[in-house]
Amino acid sequence: MVKVSIGVPVYNVEEYLRACLDSIMNQTFTDFEVIMVDDGSTDNSFNICQEYVARDNRFKLFHQENKGIAGARNTCLKYMKGEYINWVDSDDKVEPNYLERLLEVQAETQADSVNSMYYRLNEHGWKEYYDFRYISTDLSAITLNKADILETTLNNKYQLVILWGNLERRELYKGVYFPQGTSYEDEGTKFKLFLKARKIVLLPEALYGYRKRTDSIINKKFMSLSEQIKMVGDHQLHAEKLLYYLDIYQKIEIDKFRNIYLSNLDYFSNNNDLNEEDKIKFQAYIRAYQQKLRRSWGKE
Repeated sequence: MVKVSIGVPVYNVEEYLRACLDSIMNQTFTDFEVIMVDDGSTDNSFNICQEYVARDNRFKLFHQENKGIAGARNTCLKYMKGEYINWVDSDDKVEPNYLERLLEVQAETQADSVNSMYYRLNEHGWKEYYDFRYISTDLSAITLNKADILETTLNNKYQLVILWGNLERRELYKGVYFPQGTSYEDEGTKFKLFLKARKIVLLPEALYGYRKRTDSIINKKFMSLSEQIKMVGDHQLHAEKLLYYLDIYQKIEIDKFRNIYLSNLDYFSNNNDLNEEDKIKFQAYIRAYQQKLRRSWGKE
């Protein structure tokens, strides 16, 4: 069995794809396979992927009609055979020792999930590093308790709801699929993995380069009222599922996590670029939803 399966969903990324695949091909750790799923690209992405299949037999390519990134991830999972699962988005890139360090920490800690930090690649190709000293001054791997993990799933305290930059045991994905047609599909899946994991470790080393693109719906500067409501609705869907699982299965302070969620909704309400008329409507929508939640929790 191959040690690591790397899933790479691909859609119209010809500008960045070679840099991504080169960074994977040049890993210091070599026992891996790359499952590339071309999700109906209309540019040259599929042909670029074929080049890498011809050059390196660790690279495998599948094509499908466009289903969105969640659908592409689900297809990746169908063909992954590795002991560990890893994801790299096709417009991003990874450091040469990316897999090596994740596997070293897994071997040292016997964690089910190892999560590295990342740096951001801006549109000029420059690296913007985050300051991780608030997490660990010596940048050594730390084990997170279940409460910390669940909190970060709601408010992204440690930037852990993302799927890329991580290494998970294959068993965690048994019965897990990515919800299609929603934003925040990472958030909607990651909490399921966290709930199944016995030990979760954070590695505060920036091993993954994330490219923040302006054409992403989540990074879009100006959204319409309907887009804002759709985005918040997707967040609500995943967060409510998490709160349900917490209430039923986890012996923790459920009120604390409910309050975090309500604060998240306040953030959405107050931080947007809507015009004044739409902002009033959006804030009314958020207040009505918060009131509905409080009633369902017996708080009103």
